[in-house]
Amino acid sequence: MLRMTIIATCLVLAAALFAHPASGQTVLLQGARAIPGDGSPAVENAAILVERGVIARIGRKGEIAAPAGATTIDLDGKTVMPAIVSTHVHPGFQRGLSYTAENFTRETIVDDLNRALYFGVAVVMSQGIEKGDVMYRIRADQAAGRLGGARLRLAGRGIGAPNAGPGAAAFANIAYEITTEDEARRAAQELAANHVDAIKIWVDDRGGRAPKLSIPLSRAVIDEGHRLGLKVTAHIFYHDDAVALAAAGINSFAHLVRDREMSDALIALMIKNHVYVMPNLGAPERGGYMATPEWFEEPNLAGMLRDTEPPELIERMRRSFSARDAATAARSRRNYAILQSSVAKLAAAGAGIILGCDTGLEDHVFGYSEQRELELMAEAGMTPAQVIVAATSRAAEFLGLSDTGTLEPGKRADLLVLDANPLDDIRNTRHIAAMYLAGAPVDRAALKATLLANTRN
Repeated sequence: MLRMTIIATCLVLAAALFAHPASGQTVLLQGARAIPGDGSPAVENAAILVERGVIARIGRKGEIAAPAGATTIDLDGKTVMPAIVSTHVHPGFQRGLSYTAENFTRETIVDDLNRALYFGVAVVMSQGIEKGDVMYRIRADQAAGRLGGARLRLAGRGIGAPNAGPGAAAFANIAYEITTEDEARRAAQELAANHVDAIKIWVDDRGGRAPKLSIPLSRAVIDEGHRLGLKVTAHIFYHDDAVALAAAGINSFAHLVRDREMSDALIALMIKNHVYVMPNLGAPERGGYMATPEWFEEPNLAGMLRDTEPPELIERMRRSFSARDAATAARSRRNYAILQSSVAKLAAAGAGIILGCDTGLEDHVFGYSEQRELELMAEAGMTPAQVIVAATSRAAEFLGLSDTGTLEPGKRADLLVLDANPLDDIRNTRHIAAMYLAGAPVDRAALKATLLANTRN
């Protein structure tokens, strides 16, 4: 057992080293199509000069000369876009077939961050299901350059009413459980003292299991969070709660409204008050099948899943599609259609949709879930360009990350190099030829080897 632990730890440390970018490199990437990530038109036959990990200039091939000592990389026929930013994840609970509180260790969390990186995700935001100080230490180690993987942002312990926080058994006793305004404000103050990046609240009765966090208590958290300089995200279910929270100054919804289609009035209020929204389509979409869907076998998505997860987990995921009766599947499809309609309305209105998909729920695995979510957002009515904005510049904007999310001078060179154009088909974000963090290549082959080795320990 000790030997296995030592081996696993060494593998994790190796992953940290090769997933973390080197600094000081000067690289000229030229010939690719460059998608800025902010919705502006792609630049054909582009040249991107990277110095010390930052984009220094962008132009067309031939307009920018490589400085002395620079490495020139020809990317003719390829597409470059910003790396993906995912705003709603829960790392650390799944290890192979096991999904338990005991899995919540540094090793499991780092594996999830490296798994996200393999799929092209450069930043993740953990949304409030966090125990102890391990996530804080990981974030600090990344900031100090001691650890790689997708950059971690966190909300610490989320806040809810008693028994109304996160739902799975593995999440028991994690959230603050509050019943008074004083408790609400003290929880926000403690989180701020721990230097969280945002605050998460749950406003949901969990299907009648518990009382909802009231709007007055939610407002107390929002007001205190804002006083302390922190955004507040709300897990919601009901339309009426979304209206009240949007009016109270909430910064984002961690889910769509699920009891009805989002009304024009609610969407207008969200736009007026700059409320972002995370669709979280992947988990509810899966409930509508009675047999394995074609998308599960799509070669690029299925291939990356095989690269990063053990065969027995993939087989359980495949079997799950047939583990329901016709009535349950039909009800799930009707409920999912409500979510699709809301996404279409939000996109048409120009609302602040950002990538968030509850990654890290059981069998809803890192990186894979983000790539699938991009496809679902497009199927729901967003254009590929809108999806890319939601997954790059707008997601970074929501997280307060001014150094990433777009291809422009002064930003970190966190890049995806793709073999096909995602503006033609969003699924082309899965055709990853290379990935760069701060201008240095990520060794995806080594990530793959380490992730698979760790699943066998």
